[in-house]
Amino acid sequence: MIEFHLDGRSGVAPYMQLVQQVRQALRLGLLTAGDQLPTVKDVVAKVAINPNTVLKAYRELEYEGLVAARPGVGTFVTRTLTDQSLAAHEPLREELRAWLAKARAAGLDAESIEALFVTTFRTPIKEPA
Repeated sequence: MIEFHLDGRSGVAPYMQLVQQVRQALRLGLLTAGDQLPTVKDVVAKVAINPNTVLKAYRELEYEGLVAARPGVGTFVTRTLTDQSLAAHEPLREELRAWLAKARAAGLDAESIEALFVTTFRTPIKEPA
């Protein structure tokens, strides 16, 4: 089951952070069709968030056709977002873990690592001439 977390410094609305986390879990194969999302009550208790915010996120996911609410039972995943690239994830994850270890060994803190990654990710890749 997915465990939500919120980043108050991200500038992203809390409900959208929940939506993004579910999408990521679906894309990475961590959630699959038939899996149940945490109850609104559980999310509220663990993340200290307003129940309406959780409901808004779940409604957005339902609107996108990713989950379906079953009254009195819970909210369940109806489809996944994984594709053929899923097989490549684990080797890439291992390379990323090694890179993170190098970054930490070089003295970078979490914010510096994130800043380096995000700026590099957003820089267009130049094709070889």
